[in-house]
Amino acid sequence: MARLLVATVPLTGHVQPMRLVVRELVARGHDVRWYGARKFAPLIEATGARFAAMRAAPDWDDAVVEEALPALRGTRGLARVKLQLREMFIAPMADQLRDLEELVDAEPADAILADSAHLGAALLHERRQLPWASLGISALMMPSPDVAPFGSALPPERGSRFLNWLIFRVVFGEVNRAYRRARAAAGLPAGAGTYFDVWSPQLFLQPTVEAFEYPRRDLPPQVHFIGPLVPGDAPASLPAWWQDLDDARRRGRPIVLVTQGTLATDPRELIVPTLRALADEPVLVVATLGTGDRALVGEVPANARVEAFVPYQALLPHAAVMVTNGGYGGVQMALRHGVPLIVAGGSEEKPEIAARAKWSRTGIDLRTGSPRPAKVRAAVQRVLSDASFRARAQQIALDMARHDAPAEAAALIEALVARRTQIARALPAAA
Repeated sequence: MARLLVATVPLTGHVQPMRLVVRELVARGHDVRWYGARKFAPLIEATGARFAAMRAAPDWDDAVVEEALPALRGTRGLARVKLQLREMFIAPMADQLRDLEELVDAEPADAILADSAHLGAALLHERRQLPWASLGISALMMPSPDVAPFGSALPPERGSRFLNWLIFRVVFGEVNRAYRRARAAAGLPAGAGTYFDVWSPQLFLQPTVEAFEYPRRDLPPQVHFIGPLVPGDAPASLPAWWQDLDDARRRGRPIVLVTQGTLATDPRELIVPTLRALADEPVLVVATLGTGDRALVGEVPANARVEAFVPYQALLPHAAVMVTNGGYGGVQMALRHGVPLIVAGGSEEKPEIAARAKWSRTGIDLRTGSPRPAKVRAAVQRVLSDASFRARAQQIALDMARHDAPAEAAALIEALVARRTQIARALPAAA
């Protein structure tokens, strides 16, 4: 039995995939403490892990993140991305380290497993030499001359050493200076590295398949593609209108799912334009609001159903297309079910997810987070009429079906605990 310390930042999209890995680790008999936000304490304890509260580090609610981080108010685009990196991930580093050191001093751990945005875990590894596994929560961010720099949303063929230098060292220069200042504040050498260089040198778990990620000849050996971390739990209940799905399918009306995920949840950005775009189309639209304000939706067309949450694992087998703002977990769930995508990514790293949907030929990149209804309508009509999008999504679904992500992740973490050194992926056999 291993003693494992898990750490996640206070974001639903980081906690949910970790939940599946932790549940598997607990089922294998490992003792797991999970350091996270109080909001997620019930979810954490339901996995069988022991909850450890954030004390020194700021504990905020991602449903109302701007209340805790007012600097984000009114920001959009690149300016918002920079502020999010500094306020949400870099600023808490030293306090996260303080909390984590107190936890391992009180009760030793054999390894730490953290989401890839948890910089305090990186500092703990550096200071205490504790084995460290990272779990990816979005597209691969690591720099490479084979791909355009993360954040540019450019296709991989646009990559170059100069462009990487320009984006990572100049455009994000202040972000990286803030990162180095935070290292110094935590009592570690400031160094010359960047925020984008923070990767576990021992084990990095990427929850997708290679077909959805840009190829890199210099991909570090500790990066393992484990398949998507998507829930398979049976839904506790279904909406009263669920029978409408079967009725629509019998009448030959495709089902269109539209969602804005868990962070950027203003329904006026994507859900409202989609409802308007498809109001007169022969489809059934299912819109999920998450924590978005229902009052902002206005009148719901007759061919639409609106809920806060719908169990995707039950809905996606019925869906013909998913319209999304590019949340990584939702995109992976859609592809796991062979559902093609229309992505309107305009915040956080979502334009990068949209670009990968286009590159992998699994969907359309609308290149905006607030598309006009006409643009959404044209994209839906194109995906529904061009079978190649679904065919490609189904190819990736078959690839994903070969993986058991929680089991693969747990086995790799066990190997890290046993060896306490880099866990390199197997190289393909020579031709």
